[in-house]
This record gives sequence, structure tokens and C-alpha cells, in this order.
Amino acid sequence: MKQVIWGGERIAAFKRLDTEMKEVGESWELSSVPGNLSVVSEGPDKGLDIVQLLRKYRDRLVGYDNYVRYGDMFPLLIKFIDAHRALSVQVHPDDVLAKERHGTWGKSEMWYVIDADREAKICAGLSQSVTKEDYVRMVAEGTIEEVLHYERAHTGDVYFLPAGRVHSLGAGCLVAEIQQTSDITYRIFDYNRRDNNGNLRELHTELAEEAIDYQVLTNAKVMYESRMNEPVPLVEDAHFVTSLYELTEPMECDYSELDSFIVYVGLEGEIQLVDDEGRMMTLRAGEVVLVPASTQTVVLLPEGKGKLLEVFA
Repeated sequence: MKQVIWGGERIAAFKRLDTEMKEVGESWELSSVPGNLSVVSEGPDKGLDIVQLLRKYRDRLVGYDNYVRYGDMFPLLIKFIDAHRALSVQVHPDDVLAKERHGTWGKSEMWYVIDADREAKICAGLSQSVTKEDYVRMVAEGTIEEVLHYERAHTGDVYFLPAGRVHSLGAGCLVAEIQQTSDITYRIFDYNRRDNNGNLRELHTELAEEAIDYQVLTNAKVMYESRMNEPVPLVEDAHFVTSLYELTEPMECDYSELDSFIVYVGLEGEIQLVDDEGRMMTLRAGEVVLVPASTQTVVLLPEGKGKLLEVFA
């Protein structure tokens, strides 16, 4: 797939790309967002973008239920994000509010922390109970950060961020992001940073007011036990299901009962993928492979030790 690169040192290293260093590196690996369509890089459909691919294969690519639900829009957006500075604190609307306001899907997402600096933090949710009126007042006063819930980030951490949960990726974090296909973001706090004209960056206080989940959150991490050579469930949401594979030996994945595409996100090492028709592809760290719903089985063959995320809808 074609990457959309904003820059970033560790994305450059992780993906072996020569890019300009900026405050945030963001690579859109699998996207059907207009203006940022992924393009097939290998095989007989090389050069087709994801929308053209969907129109050609329809439910054979994404599964019957997914095609009925989403049509010619791929339901997920897969990214790598490398934050040199903390991203703005933001929130995304759920499906109901997003359709009402923008005629599009909402945005639930998750982060898998690939790497984190020693002092890296992640904001997820609220640490204290506040009302909508409290929220509006604290944004105006510049004190909203006092009620945000922060946690130290570590390699291997997983954060599920359903629509409505305020969040921010801290400086020093490199993550794989799985999200609904949506580019709707409401910014609620931006550390008083200014744009190129010296103006404070725009906040979306009123829009966010109705979108925020005001529930207090004491632990935002997804708890899981790492296990070798078997799938480890991470997130099961109405929009996507994600598992972690850490492999030192071959594994056969049976998808014959699954009515969905599979996305593999390479996290570590190299893994050979062999489908039921004998087609082979190498998945490396920093790469993403889309497997069509018509595929019945995939054999995973690690070169030494390999690690990947398995995602489907």
C-alpha cells in the first residue's frame, strides 16, 4: 500500500523510509479516506487504489456483511504514528453523532505501543468527575489539563479509545493505530501552542461538549498476557477485532468461518504469509498486508522471531 508520510525519525527507521523530521510522523498504511487512498503495491492488481479494489471484488474482498454495511469504503484506517511532541488532546464523535453532524462514521480506535521513551505518557479519559459546564469553563480558563488522566507508556501497551474518550498521544511514543475510517476530530486542548501566524490553534469546544464521555477512568490500558505461538486477544469492538501474535514457529490460521478481510500489521522481524492458493508474501516490521475475505487459510512462517497484529471487522 502507498504510505502518506508526514515525517518522523522512528517511522523513518521503522519503515526504512528517508523522510524529513517533523514534530509528528504519521504514515497512513491502509486508507480509503478521500485524498489519501491506499494503492496496491504487488500482484495482478498492482496500481489499483482501495476504492477501485472494492468495486472490483466487493464482498470477496471485505466480506458480505462488511460490504452491505460500508459499500465502497474500506471500514478501517491503519496508521503508524511517531510523536516527537505531544499530540493535541482530542475526542471523536460516535456513529450517531457523526452521522447527524457530518454524514459519516464515528471514530473508535486503539493504539499498540511499538516503542516508548522512558518518560513517554498517554492521556486517556478523565481523572475527575466533571460536568459539561465544568468542561466548558475549564477550557476557557486553560485548566482542563488538571482533570485529564495520564499514564506512563511502555512498549507493548495497548489502549482502546472508544468514541467519546478524550485522549492524546504523548511525546516519545511510536504506535500502530487501528481505527474506524473517519477523519473527524474535535480538539479540546493543545498545550497553548500557536500556528504559523502566531495565533492559538483552534479548539472545538462546543462540538466536543456533546461528544465527550464524562465517565472517570482509572486505568485505560487493555490488560493481556503475552503468550508465544498462539493468538492473544486484545480488543473486540463492534467495528474491529485485534489480536497479537508472537511467533517462533509456524502457525496455520483458519478463516473459513470468518466473513471478513484480515489485515496483518508487522511489528517485529519477518514473517512469511502463505495463503490457501500457495501465494507467498513477506511481512516485515512496519508493513501492512490486506488479505481478502475469500481466503480460507493463511500459514504464518516466522524467520526466527516475528510479531504482528491481526485485525478484522
